[in-house]
Amino acid sequence: MSKIKIKYTCALVLANDLIGGKWKLRILWHIAHGDNRFSLLTKAIPDISQKVLTVQLKELEESGIITKTVVNNNPPKTIIYAIAKEQLELIDIVEKLCEYTKKYAKNKSVDVSD
Repeated sequence: MSKIKIKYTCALVLANDLIGGKWKLRILWHIAHGDNRFSLLTKAIPDISQKVLTVQLKELEESGIITKTVVNNNPPKTIIYAIAKEQLELIDIVEKLCEYTKKYAKNKSVDVSD
């Protein structure tokens, strides 16, 4: 698991540690749009393994970007993931990034499905 350091030479390096990599932006987007349980995330992002999803969710939770709430302890256990209230502005950034990449893709004739 990645650990957040005490000191960074650049804010973008910290941003990369927080939300970088292949999966975290997709996970955040899906949680923000209602895919807030593990089973929903595995359906929404079918090319991620359960192990990798577990690790990514744990890293996002440890960094305080998402929260994890157990709403039912009886089997099957129900866990809900949410964007932490103090991190909601991050979703605006993710949405803007999606808008930008869709425009970029259109200009470069790249097919991007939602």
